[in-house]
Amino acid sequence: MFTIITGAQFGDEGKGKIVDMMAAEYDIVARFQGGDNAGHTVVAEGKTYKLHLVPSGVLFDARLLIGPGTVMNPEILMKEIAMLVDNGVEVTPAKLGIDAKTSIIMPYHIALDALRESKRTVKIGTTNRGIGFAYIDKVGRDEIQMADITDKKRFAKRLDELAPQKEMAIKEMGGDPKIARSQVDEYIEIGRKLRPYITDVSREINLALKDGKKVLAEGAQGSHLDIIHGTQKFVTSSSTVAGSACAALGVGPKRVDNVIGVIKAYITRVGEGPLPTEQKNEVGEHLRQKGGEFGTTTGRPRRCGWFDLPLAKKSIDLNGYTGMALTKLDVLGGLNTLKVCTEYELDENTIEYPPELSDDVARCKPVYREIPGWEENISGVEDIGGLPDNARQYIELLEQLMEVKIEYISVGPGRKQTFMK
Repeated sequence: MFTIITGAQFGDEGKGKIVDMMAAEYDIVARFQGGDNAGHTVVAEGKTYKLHLVPSGVLFDARLLIGPGTVMNPEILMKEIAMLVDNGVEVTPAKLGIDAKTSIIMPYHIALDALRESKRTVKIGTTNRGIGFAYIDKVGRDEIQMADITDKKRFAKRLDELAPQKEMAIKEMGGDPKIARSQVDEYIEIGRKLRPYITDVSREINLALKDGKKVLAEGAQGSHLDIIHGTQKFVTSSSTVAGSACAALGVGPKRVDNVIGVIKAYITRVGEGPLPTEQKNEVGEHLRQKGGEFGTTTGRPRRCGWFDLPLAKKSIDLNGYTGMALTKLDVLGGLNTLKVCTEYELDENTIEYPPELSDDVARCKPVYREIPGWEENISGVEDIGGLPDNARQYIELLEQLMEVKIEYISVGPGRKQTFMK
């Protein structure tokens, strides 16, 4: 069985928690895109694990794979492994595999990222982690791959080929060109340590599926940050929708059995870009504070708004969801009236689907449907029958409007605070 999990909004939907919950039933959990710009939080047994590269199923017996569609900062990965080991979680080569073709984020990628963002007149909200420039090199066939840093001679040769152009680019943007050849010894040492982890991810997954094993593909960010289908130019540098899992992991689309969309009971966004239902008021502050809406990677406060159905509809089209996981339902507790954006007004027209251009999405005015809220604290509820009537009505309304079954409901950050509908 092959299941894909993606975010149905702008990231930070709680995918890590849902993957952690589902991972107990899977043999392999594979990360298929993105880099350490995305943060996944897993809370288990009173401990909080903030992960950026290691797949969220790390606390179970599943085999973990980092696919070739990702871009990896090896220093960040080593820090994550050390953090997990310090907490009693072993991350051996038998546990974690990294594809030989995984792109490596180099110091010059990070430098170029920061330099370019500093010169933009309109910021796109990059995390300055070098993600975009690493993907530029991937597409331009100028990448350094995981296999390269495990071989000292190959790494030196590859760097000699690439460094001159990076030095020139950094210098032209006002930076220090020496960065292009910095940390070579550190990367070689990390490569030596990571050599036993190298694998062929596509081959592993296909063999596992042929043997009847269960594979879970874990996406990063959210559908509306997709490089092609997202709210350009305020997007990430990789494809975040379900179809990219097949391409990036090297698995044929006929293998896919389930596609689960993770979606918050409201909506958030980090950084710039259109967010039609954004609440710059007490409601927005309630959602931010009660929901802990601050970036896992950057710590930046997230922008918060009411549930946006038009955006959800587009996510459903882009991913072909077979089911949804609704997260952070508990955060809505204490709001007397809840609102769901069911359509937009744009240029005196009513539309039920987001316009193609981001500039037009930014001009959309939400049309709301109101529903009574609830005062009860639902964070201890263990099944749908324990929810207040108004909370159940809210779930039923979203399910009816999205026309996709909500299979999982989360009422808190802990592993035991999620139940099936």
